[in-house]
Amino acid sequence: MAPRRMRAVVAARAEAGEGVAAFVLKDPDGWELPPFRPGAHLDLYLPGGLVRTYSLVNDPAENDRYVIAVKREAQGRGGSAFLCDRLAAGDEIGIGLPRGGLPLGPQPQVFIAGGIGVTPFLSAASALVRQGRRDVMLHVIARGAPPLAERIAPLVAAGLAQVHDTRAGLRPLLGDLLAPFAGTGAAACCGPAALIDAFEAATRDWPADRVHVERFVPPPLEAPREAQDYRLVLARTGGEIAVPAGASMLEALAAHGIDIPHSCCGGICGLCKVGWIEGVPLHRDRALSPQERETSLLACVALSAGPRLVVDL
Repeated sequence: MAPRRMRAVVAARAEAGEGVAAFVLKDPDGWELPPFRPGAHLDLYLPGGLVRTYSLVNDPAENDRYVIAVKREAQGRGGSAFLCDRLAAGDEIGIGLPRGGLPLGPQPQVFIAGGIGVTPFLSAASALVRQGRRDVMLHVIARGAPPLAERIAPLVAAGLAQVHDTRAGLRPLLGDLLAPFAGTGAAACCGPAALIDAFEAATRDWPADRVHVERFVPPPLEAPREAQDYRLVLARTGGEIAVPAGASMLEALAAHGIDIPHSCCGGICGLCKVGWIEGVPLHRDRALSPQERETSLLACVALSAGPRLVVDL
């Protein structure tokens, strides 16, 4: 089933840091928008068939708007350049329903953000503060002024955020930032690969359900030894597709005229989620929860450990 798409209008556009633009999206007719969870993602449908995914930065209590922040990546695939260079107030754009969100439990929460990686944590921190929570700390690591500084400032003033300027000094040791939360807290990180590597090393001994990572760029993936050639069976149409071991299911479907919405092609955004019915999928994604993997897979990275895999297509 294709994801639901809606039209949104750019109600406002503003510069939100060096090379960063913030966009306020609203319903063209002024209706309330579908609700979203703290740290949820929003898919934007761009010209030329591009789909790009961004974190919502505003409080989920704001039901009349979605706010995203986009950093222009000169070496990117064109999505951020289009948004930053050409999308203006008054323009319309296609969007999907908000997806996912951060797993915020009752534990004290610490967020580690590198630069534009602050986006999902602003939404989460706003929601927690609105609930009266004070056991929250957002650490923002940036070179110079951070993106979305105006949204971070109230949290800093409340003692719930710290900005670490690496132009003025060395990057803080993540172990020191995480130490107050190590016993009973939950931690999340979003940012460049080097920051995520350091975060994963610092939380290696934490319970897995109290550690969350969001990535800008998919990590390198290798096909595991148990991956097999398989027949991909389409349950709704009865079609079958031969897929070699290690090959992309997404590309195999596209070659047979079945277009699955996708963006990252590396298992981190979750847009290409497909239900599976029979077989033994090999899930290599970084987006689905263990519960979601029991019934769904991401077509961009999933493989098969058996000779037959039946999907809900």
